[in-house]
Order: sequence, then structure tokens, then C-alpha cells
Amino acid sequence: METPKNDTLFQQQILQGIPSILPLTKDIARNNPAPKRKDILTLEEKKLALKNALRYFPKQWHNQLASEFANELKDYGRIYMHRFKPTYPMYARPIDAYPAKSQQAAALMLMIQNNLDPAVAQHPDELITYGGNGAVFQNWAQYLVTMQYLATMTETQTLHMYSGHPMGLFPSSKDAPRVVVTNGMTIPNYSQPDDLEKFNALGVSQYGQMTAGSYMYIGPQGIVHGTTITLMNAFRKILKADENPKGKIFLTSGLGGMSGAQPKAGNITGCITICAEVNSNAAKKRFEQGWADVLIDTLDELIETVQGAQLNNDVLSIAFIGNVVDVWERFYKEDLFVHVGSDQTSLHNPWSGGYYPVGLTFEESNRLIRENPALFKEKVQESLRKQVDLINKHTEKGTYFFDYGNAFLLEASRANAHVMAENGIEFRYPSYVQDILGPMCFDYGFGPFRWVCASNNPEDLEKTDTIALAVLEKIQINAPSEIQLQINDNMTWIKDAKSNKLVVGSQARILYADTEGRVKIALEFNKAIASGVISAPIILGRDHHDVSGTDSPYRETSNIKDGSKFTADMAIHNVIGDSFRGATWVSIHNGGGVGWGEVINGGFGMLLDGSDDAERNLKNMLFFDVNNGIARRSWARNQEAIFAIKREMKRTPNLKVTLPNIVEDSLLEHLF
Repeated sequence: METPKNDTLFQQQILQGIPSILPLTKDIARNNPAPKRKDILTLEEKKLALKNALRYFPKQWHNQLASEFANELKDYGRIYMHRFKPTYPMYARPIDAYPAKSQQAAALMLMIQNNLDPAVAQHPDELITYGGNGAVFQNWAQYLVTMQYLATMTETQTLHMYSGHPMGLFPSSKDAPRVVVTNGMTIPNYSQPDDLEKFNALGVSQYGQMTAGSYMYIGPQGIVHGTTITLMNAFRKILKADENPKGKIFLTSGLGGMSGAQPKAGNITGCITICAEVNSNAAKKRFEQGWADVLIDTLDELIETVQGAQLNNDVLSIAFIGNVVDVWERFYKEDLFVHVGSDQTSLHNPWSGGYYPVGLTFEESNRLIRENPALFKEKVQESLRKQVDLINKHTEKGTYFFDYGNAFLLEASRANAHVMAENGIEFRYPSYVQDILGPMCFDYGFGPFRWVCASNNPEDLEKTDTIALAVLEKIQINAPSEIQLQINDNMTWIKDAKSNKLVVGSQARILYADTEGRVKIALEFNKAIASGVISAPIILGRDHHDVSGTDSPYRETSNIKDGSKFTADMAIHNVIGDSFRGATWVSIHNGGGVGWGEVINGGFGMLLDGSDDAERNLKNMLFFDVNNGIARRSWARNQEAIFAIKREMKRTPNLKVTLPNIVEDSLLEHLF
């Protein structure tokens, strides 16, 4: 594969892997540093962590690096190996800028660098993309070795990644995935939060989130769409037919990686969005990137601004530097009616910076995380109880509150907050999947289909938008009434995508599509690449937050009612099935989205290069990737999924799915 000749130094650095000469130490101007992790290792375990870290380097360096890495472990709670961070800028280059024998491997290199781009990543110096601890790698040595492997691998090798560690290149075949990724796959009895802290500090496991450790994160755009769909339908649930969201309030929190999408989604929906964030750097970053209209740091100014926007029936998004608990409390005192409320702080990671308690500054909280984790946990749970009490007061006045899959209700229940329903089993507020995305999207096969233009050329992205819209318009003509709304919402989304300025990092796009939409859009992309209409390959993927990839009882599979929502067969079958149907890479993670030990999720990446092989692979893999989940959901007796899988079996005679026989509830009334 030819590569540009004007970036030979970059290519040489990629090819060398671990440098032959020990790099000088660096004064790193740390970009929004990750919180210090708690001191959890025993003395012997700290020695083991150093031995684990030093094994990446020649013995003659050990004496010098040992004390340096010991200081990192002491200062940060992790060994990041900052000395080995590359000096070249980190961003997604065009695919032909990478030194590679395999174009599929070059696509992976592009996506890895996109995940670590400071414009995209939450804590780039610590190799964390989003969610407070969603890591691409555990340390910079792993990055260097992985990039070297990708640069040298052939089409008959597969790279196996163990929680960020490149275990090695193994002989395989042209049809095998080029990379297989696992993250955090601990034995079930060792999957508690402190287990993560321990294993991560030892350098043997990591939290890959959903799309960080699988190299498929595309910046906050990835969740803008899902948030927009959710928010639009939340307002549809509470507004009258002749009303719209203008001048109505959506109150939420979190402006980090994924949650930073909320103000943009609020603008697209057409409401007043208040998104509170205690980390001023994160709030300012989203404001400077244009994801929020206004940046405010006092409650008085916030009240005045919101009241003015309501008076004028405005569409406005506000990034508020402060704690959302204070906002809920002040809005209640001021009698400001919140129409829709949620929370998107990283409560899957409550004790290490995912949630900051009210009454403490950001800096005070970070100090407690490190110095007094037990007290910090008390403060978090106290704050959750207060937040829930305030939310309950608002919902008594008519606010529609939903859990946005960040483990808010789960952690609030563990803090003994008043979040349980009268039956003591269910939560008093629904998950957004239970109420909206499950029955409206996932059961019908609609989920976050995404693509990246490997040319990094905005013109190619614009062409893909045009192609995708044309495909949806054709599908809509004969689509059944059950899915007309979903198709129409996505047509609106793709029409406005460019004007909404959604790109951060790579030239990427997302929309919700079902099996038919994904396959037909991908086929048209492949044809456009083959004919030269699109100048370079396209990388397909999806969020793991989808129809089939994730088993998560409090989020993706929260509307599975047959008792199987605590099983993970679907996610495991998804990643295995995708791997032999043509995926370029596959991944399976413990923990993404709602917390370590709470979910198993799988993902994929696929390179479209205009070839016949790509056409064959996309037809096989995308079909299974969606219908595996619809089949499971239909077996759980979800009516929308039964409709969808029956429709698919009519279109695809080779598909045979076991269907449930529905049992009348009255038959069971007096049997026990």
C-alpha cells in the first residue's frame, strides 16, 4: 500500500515500536488529567505491578525506569509510562498515511489514533477516551507495540489484544478478523469495583467502556443521535399533539466524553437544555467546541437566563459549571418547572471520579478519592440521596424523569435513596431503554450504525450522507407503518447532520438503521468506493449500545422480561458470530456503560474497500449482527421483535428462528 512521503518520521516512529534508545523524560502539559486512583495495592502487589510494567523494556533500562514507574504508581495510582508517549500529534490521519502491509490494519491504526486524539479523548495522556476510565490501552508501551504490530502484520495474521496488551500476531487466514479484542474479562467472582482497581493498577486488566477499548469511538456525535431520539420521544410522551419542545426545560448533568452530547441533542430536539458539570475544563471544552450555546458558572445567572429563554420560547443549551444537585434544589425553590429530567454522570464509576458529590469542590473530591476513599464514598451516597429526594419533589409536580443507562438508579438504590417502586423490586423511574429505545428501536432492529471516511475528507462524508439519505427514502416507500416514525426521524437527522456540525476528530457519521437499512447503505458505500465516487475506504462499526451486542440488565436489555436479562449469551454469540462472518475486528468487554461486573458487550469494525469480498462480508455479518438480537428479543416475547423477526424470515427464507407461543396470564393465576 502506498503512503505519503511527507510524513516519513511519523512512519518511522510507528515502525520502531519500543524505541531502541531510552527517550528523555517529558514535562507533560497534562490535558484534563484523570483523577488519581485509590491506593489499593499491598506492598508486594506494588512490586508485582512494577515487574509487570518493566517487562516491556530491556533489562538495562530497568534500574532507571523502576523508580520512575514507582512514582507514577504513587502519584496516579497507575503506571501510564508518560516518558514513552509519542512526540508526534495524535489524530486520525488519512488511511494512506500509515505504514502498513494490510489496509485493514491501517484502518485500525486510524481508529486507535482517533480514540486518543485530545479533541476526542477525555483524558488523553492516560489513554482514556471517555467515561472517566474507558481506556484504549493501560500504558504507552502497549500503544507503541500495538501500532508496530499493525504496521507489520499481513492479511494472514491476527493480532490478539488482552485488555490493552498486544499478546502477539498469530497465523490465521484472509477471512479471519485482523484483530480480536477483549477488555476486563475477569472471572465472575472477581468482577467487583475494587477488583477492577486492583487488576488495573497491576497492569493486567482494563475497563474498555464500550467503544474506547474497541477503537470505535467517534466523539460525542456517537451519542448525540441516541440522545436526540430519546429526548424527542420523551417530549412526545408528555406534550400534547399541538405542542412542541420550544421553551420547555430539559435538566441533566455530565459534559464529559459521552454525556457532552446532551446540549447538542437538546438543540436538535428544540428545547432549553441545562447540563451541569463540576469539571470546569470539561464544560469549557464542550462550549469551545460549539456543543453548548452558553457557559454559566453562577446559579443566579442560570436562573435569569433560563427564565428569559422561557419567556422568549427559545431553543438554548447551557453548560453550567456546578453541581446538578444544586440546580435541582434551586429550580424547586424558584418554582421552575422541569419538563424532562435525567442524569448522565459516569455512575458506572462512582468512587473514582464518575460522580462528584454536592457540597465539595471538584478539587476537594479528587483529593478525597485518593486520600480517604471511604469518606468519599459516604459523600457520594449522601449526595445521591439528596439528588433523588429533589428529583422526587419535581416528579410530583409532573416532571418526566428517566434513567439514561449510566447506573444512576442502581447506585442510588445502593445508597438507600428513595428510588424503588412500591413493589420493592423495580425502580420508580424507567430506564430510557424500557420506555423508549427498547420497544421503539432495538426490538425492531434499529440501532447506532456508524461509519468513518478513511480519507479524512469532509467531501467524502458529505457524499455518504447523500447516499444514506437516498437509501432511506427508497426504503420508506414500502416500509410498514410500525417503523415509519423511526425511518422519518433518521432521514431528518441525516439531512441536518452537516449543518449541526457533529464531527469531532475523524470524518464520521452515525444514524439508527435496521438490518435492511444497514446492508443497503453499506452496499451503496462499497459501490461508490469501487467506482471512485468516494476516494478511499470506509470503516463501518456501531456503538455496542445496540440491538444485539450488549447484555445489560439495567440498560440495553432492561426491556427483556422473561428472566434472561442477567444472562450474556447474546453478546457472546454476537462477537463469535461476527468474527467468522467477515468482521475486520471484533471486541468483547466486561463493564461498558453501566459498570464493571454489570454488563457484557461486544462490538465490531469492518473495512469497506470496494471489493467483492467486502460486499460478501457486509451482507453476511451485518445481517447476523442485528438479527441475533431481534431473535433473542422475540423469544423474550417482545411483541415488536416478534413482528420484526417474522418480517425478516419472510424476506430471508434461509433464516429460521424459534418463535414463542404466548401463554395467557389467567391460566397461571391459581396454580401456586
